[in-house]
Amino acid sequence: MKACIMLAAGFSSRMGAWKMLLPWRKKTVLDSALRNALGFCDRVILVTGYRAEELHQRYAGWPAVQLCYNANYPSGMFSSVRCGAAALSGEHFFVVPGDMPAIDARIYARLWQHRGSRCLLPRYAGRNGHPVLLPGTMATHIMAAPESSTLRTLMQDFGCASLPVDSPAIHWDLDTPEQYQQRLGNAC
Repeated sequence: MKACIMLAAGFSSRMGAWKMLLPWRKKTVLDSALRNALGFCDRVILVTGYRAEELHQRYAGWPAVQLCYNANYPSGMFSSVRCGAAALSGEHFFVVPGDMPAIDARIYARLWQHRGSRCLLPRYAGRNGHPVLLPGTMATHIMAAPESSTLRTLMQDFGCASLPVDSPAIHWDLDTPEQYQQRLGNAC
């Protein structure tokens, strides 16, 4: 089974507005990110926190979306990664922020074709991006790591490889109003 942990628990403080339900094409940012992941993955573990009740109501009817509430979301992104990892069952899995609505399902498929014993990151124009594909054993490392850990550090310690892809969308997260407007213009 191909699983993806999608992180949607944060405050969106740099954006100045809650970015998960901002308009994106004819949907929302998170709708698009979910549909793209589900274009390849069998299941998405959607980790919620801030305004979780809205996301739980909105996505409760999506059969391939497993909702996972992170009560510890104010402590940062790693707590959400840990929350999602607790719902896994040993297979390779993706991790991606929910504010990346332009990642095509082909990126997930390309990473999956090259999965192995190391963490795998897509690379475009000399920079790594998202989603990341992790071996199933990484879930155990995530759960055992101190709360002060970061996924990046754990991945580096575990071992990483990069895979060239042909899409700048692997870098297109939406942290500020300027990024949102720029990315929205690129998506049309």
